[in-house]
Amino acid sequence: MGSKVADLLYWKDTRTSGVVFTGLMVSLLCLLHFSIVSVTAHVALLLLCGTISLRVYRKVLQAVHRGDGANPFQAYLDVDLTLTREQMERLSQQIASRVVSMAIQLRHFFLVEDLVDSLKLALLFYILTFVGAVFNGLTLLILGVICLFTVPLLYRQHQAQMDQYVGLVTNQLSHIKAKIRAKIPGSGALASAAAAVSGAKAKAE
Repeated sequence: MGSKVADLLYWKDTRTSGVVFTGLMVSLLCLLHFSIVSVTAHVALLLLCGTISLRVYRKVLQAVHRGDGANPFQAYLDVDLTLTREQMERLSQQIASRVVSMAIQLRHFFLVEDLVDSLKLALLFYILTFVGAVFNGLTLLILGVICLFTVPLLYRQHQAQMDQYVGLVTNQLSHIKAKIRAKIPGSGALASAAAAVSGAKAKAE
């Protein structure tokens, strides 16, 4: 699944990526002017008209003895979509694991387990308040789709240069983070205590 998404974003198959990108953009642009109920109903109606027309066309060919009248979507109808008990249990475990992981992350940020991480999240939300004043969620989603289908391709074409710039930015952020931690009262002591505990555990093992 992940490799198929990567192929789409890297435009391995230009035709498939173009169809998916165009479909997403048309749908999102329609949502800018019409309600989601109206867009969903029209898309479903268009899809049904296409499938029904193809089915009737096959029946007409059968009537004039130019075909067997078989359902053109029979191959998809024959696909077994049922899940075994083991697959259901595995899927449930994966969903539960993701929910628990998300809950742990939320607790980490909102209950201030690490002051610097919580401050960074607060800064992010503060920036988003200004972004939200300029763009609505749908506009940001459109920009996100455009970035998804352009940034990976640009990265693959200019990987060396972009890695260099990303490395410089990462180093600068690390220095800034270290300075912030140094200025927060007690953070240095906590880090020293954590290092001492981890060292003691390593010696004990």
